[in-house]
Amino acid sequence: MRKKYSFHVTLNLNARFQPMHRHELEDALEGILSKLKLGYMEGGGTMQFPSGEIKSCDIELMLKDDTEKTLKTLESIIETLGVAKGSKLLLWNKKGNEVQSERPVGNLEGMALYLNGTELPKEIYQTCDINYVIEQAESRMEGIGRLYSWWEGAENTALYFYGQSYEKMLAAVSDFVKEYPLCQKCVTEQIA
Repeated sequence: MRKKYSFHVTLNLNARFQPMHRHELEDALEGILSKLKLGYMEGGGTMQFPSGEIKSCDIELMLKDDTEKTLKTLESIIETLGVAKGSKLLLWNKKGNEVQSERPVGNLEGMALYLNGTELPKEIYQTCDINYVIEQAESRMEGIGRLYSWWEGAENTALYFYGQSYEKMLAAVSDFVKEYPLCQKCVTEQIA
């Protein structure tokens, strides 16, 4: 069955997903492609900044063909599942050794919330809970965005939220971030 799927496509995600979180998207994509008999997921990878923080990730796909109908269907599936703006489909040549074209995909904006892990008083780290930060952020962003992944570095912990609008996500959590002790000295950044 898999022999007939010979067209290689890479979904390059402008998203900071740990491999375990990328797998959630891979599983959903694989299920839909299989059901529609369009192709299958062949693998994936994660790119990192020198610090070790996630930079982006790839999902490797094999499609039944490279017709415009198949590619448009794939794009529609991706938009329905929701991926970050700045993502793209890389279409490989028949030999699979060179990208012949790119197609932009993605409809979500991203927000990273970097919690300072070294400069706050010890009592704050002992009495505050990052899970409470996540719970409160998601509750306040309900219908706007949600947590997709995170990363723990030597000096900070990053929480990656994706949703309709960076500005709306930021506005939804700004009061909480100003008040909760663990969020002191935190930094927010638009990542998609």
